[in-house]
Amino acid sequence: MTSSDRSQTVDVTRTYAVRTYGCQMNVHDSERLSGLLEDAGYVRAPEGADEADIVVFNTCAVRENADNKLYGNLGRLAPVKARRPGMQIAVGGCLAQKDRDTIVKKAPWVDVVFGTHNIGKLPVLLERARVQEEAQVEIAESLEAFPSTLPTRRESAYAAWVSISVGCNNTCTFCIVPALRGKEKDRRPGDILAEIEALVGEGVSEITLLGQNVNAYGSDIGDREAFSKLLRACGTIEGLERVRFTSPHPRDFTDDVIAAMAETPNVMPQLHMPLQSGSDTVLKAMRRSYRQERFLGIIEKVRAAIPHAAISTDIIVGFPGETEEDFEQTLHVVREARFAQAFTFQYSKRPGTPAAEMADQIPKEVVQARYERLVALQEEISWEENKKQVGRTLEVMVAEGEGRKDDATRRLSGRAPDNRLVHFTRPDEPVRPGDVVTVGITYAAPHHLLAEGPVTDVRRTRAGDAWEKRDTARSAKPAGVMLGLPGIGAPAPLPPAESGCAVGG
Repeated sequence: MTSSDRSQTVDVTRTYAVRTYGCQMNVHDSERLSGLLEDAGYVRAPEGADEADIVVFNTCAVRENADNKLYGNLGRLAPVKARRPGMQIAVGGCLAQKDRDTIVKKAPWVDVVFGTHNIGKLPVLLERARVQEEAQVEIAESLEAFPSTLPTRRESAYAAWVSISVGCNNTCTFCIVPALRGKEKDRRPGDILAEIEALVGEGVSEITLLGQNVNAYGSDIGDREAFSKLLRACGTIEGLERVRFTSPHPRDFTDDVIAAMAETPNVMPQLHMPLQSGSDTVLKAMRRSYRQERFLGIIEKVRAAIPHAAISTDIIVGFPGETEEDFEQTLHVVREARFAQAFTFQYSKRPGTPAAEMADQIPKEVVQARYERLVALQEEISWEENKKQVGRTLEVMVAEGEGRKDDATRRLSGRAPDNRLVHFTRPDEPVRPGDVVTVGITYAAPHHLLAEGPVTDVRRTRAGDAWEKRDTARSAKPAGVMLGLPGIGAPAPLPPAESGCAVGG
C-alpha cells in the first residue's frame, strides 16, 4: 500500500466495529484493522452499540460452520444496511481468502472483500466502494508487506502481541490455514527487538511472541537456533518483565529452546504444546511429524528444566479413522503429561483439507461420548494440578477484565507467571492493571486459583502508569493505544485457538 493510500481519510467522522472470529492471529489482525480505520479517521462505535457506519468481519475458516456463522450475521445486517444509507460492510480474514467472489454472490450487500495478505488495503477499498458504488473484491495471493508495518490499535496498555512470523510450512491434513496464509515468512530479529523495545518504552511489561508455528522461526532466514536466540535477546531488554509465546510445534521444539526458557528470567514458566492426538496411527494420518514418545519426551525435558512450568495443549477428538484404542492412547498421554489445561475440540470437517475427504468419518454420537470422557479426565487433572499451587506465594500481574465477578466478590484478578488465573482479595491501597501484587494461594478450582488472605505486597509499575494514563484519557479519546509504525499489538486474555488454525501448532 502506498503512503497516499494509507493517508486517505473520510470527510465526516464515521463509526466502525470489527467482529473477530478464530485464533490469536485473527485477534491481532483485528487490532491492525482497527488501527488502520482510526488512522483513516474512523471512530470506534461505542461498546454494545447495535449499529456502526462500518462493520468489518474478520473471519476464520477452520470450523465447519464458519460460513454459516458469517452468512447468518450478514443476513441480519441486510435490513439494517437497507435503512441506513452510507453504511458499509467488509469481510476479511481466512474465509474471505478462501471464498472470494462467493461472498458477494451470496450477500450482494457486502461492500468489500479482502484477504489475509492485504489487510492494509481496507480503508482504500472502503473509499473505492463508496465512490464507485459497487463491491470491491481484492484478494492478494502473497503477503504485500509484513503486517507489523501497519498502524495498530492496542487494547491493553501493559501487555502486547508481537508477531515474529506469518504463514506455516506444515501440511496437517485437518488444517486449511497454510493454503490461506501462505508459507512461513519470518521477520528480521532486529525488527522484532526494535518493536519490543518500543513497546517497553510505552509502558508495556509483558509481550507474547506470536506465530502460526512460532518455534519454527528461523527457517525462512536460515538459522535453526533463531528462536532460542530471540528468547535470550528478550532477556536483555530492561523493563520487559514477562515473555510468553504461542504456539510451538513439537517437531521444531529443540533442546536449545528449553535451555533458553529455563535460563532467561523473564521468559515465563508456561508452555502451550499442541498434542492433537496421542495415537501414533492418528498422528500419521494427521500428517503430524512426531509421535507419542517424542511428545512425552519434550514434556519430560521441560519439566526437568522448569519444574513449575504449566503446560497446556490442544486435542482433537474423533479424527477420521480414530478407533477406541486410538482414543485410549490420547487419554494415556493426558494422564502422563498432566496438562494444566487442554483446549479440546470435536473434529470438524474443513472444506478443502485432505481429512475432509477421508473415509471412516466418526459418527457424531461417538465423537461426543469420547469428547465428554476426555473433558472429564482433563478437568480432574487440572484441579489436581491447581491444588499443588495452594500454599505457594506468587507474583500476580493485575489484569483488566479477567474477573467477571470481581465487583461482586470485592476481588481483583490477574495472571501468575505460569499464566494461571488468580483471583485475590482487593487490597486497601489502589492497584492498577499492569501493577504486580504478591499473594498466597489458599484455594484451587479447576480453572482458577484464589488468594483469600491479604495482599502482602503491591508493586506499582510503569505498566500500571501506562494503564492509568490511558484510562485518564478515555473520556477525551476512544479507548486503546494508538502507535504509528511499527504497529504494536496486544493480547487480550489468551483465547483458545481454533484447533488447526493459525496458531494451533
